[in-house]
Amino acid sequence: MKDHRSRATARDLAQVAVFAALIAALGVPGTLYIGGSGVPITLQTMGVMLAGAILGPWKGLASVAVFETLTFVGLPLLAGGRGGPAYFTVQPSAGYAWGFLLGALVVGLGTRAILPRYPLWLGIAVTFFGGMVAIYAVGVPWLAAVTHTPIWAAFVGNLIYVPGDAIKVVATAVVAKQVHRAYPGLIAPRRRIAGRADASREVCQDS
Repeated sequence: MKDHRSRATARDLAQVAVFAALIAALGVPGTLYIGGSGVPITLQTMGVMLAGAILGPWKGLASVAVFETLTFVGLPLLAGGRGGPAYFTVQPSAGYAWGFLLGALVVGLGTRAILPRYPLWLGIAVTFFGGMVAIYAVGVPWLAAVTHTPIWAAFVGNLIYVPGDAIKVVATAVVAKQVHRAYPGLIAPRRRIAGRADASREVCQDS
C-alpha cells in the first residue's frame, strides 16, 4: 500500500511540475500589448486552462501556484521575461496573475464534473467560465483600482482580449477531450472520491 501511495504521490508531483513548466514555456513567445491598459496578451493563460482541464482542480491549482511562486521570488517566467513581486502587487496586470489561481481551480472543478464523457460543448463552457470569467473577475477590478479607472471602463477595455481568450478556451477543450479519451481516469470523478472516503470510514468502523 505504501509503495502504491508513493508512486501516486511521485506521479502527482511530476504532473504538477510538468504543467508549471508548460505555463512557463508558453511565455517564451513573449507578449503583445494592445491599447494602453498595461495588460499584455500572452499564451500563458492557455497553460493555466490546460492545467485545470487536464490535471483537475487541485493539481491544476498546484501547478499554477508553483509557477507563480517561482515568478514571485524573481525568476523571469512571465511572458516577456518578467518576474518579481511587483508583478503580483503594483502592476496593472497583477490581478490577472492572481486570477490564474482561481481560473485553474474553477476549470478543474468543472472538468471533473463532466467526466468521464467530456462532451466538447460542456468542456468549452466550463473552460470559458474558469479560464475567462473567473480570471477577469479578479483581473478587471484590480486593473480598475491600480489605474484609478471606473470598473465599467476597465471592463469595456478588457473586451479586446475576449476573441483571443475565446480561441484559447476552444483549443484547451479540444486538447483536454483528446487527453481524457486517451487517458481515462486522469482526473478521479467526484463520486469515486466520495466512494473511497465512505469505504475508508467503513474500514475504520469495522476495525
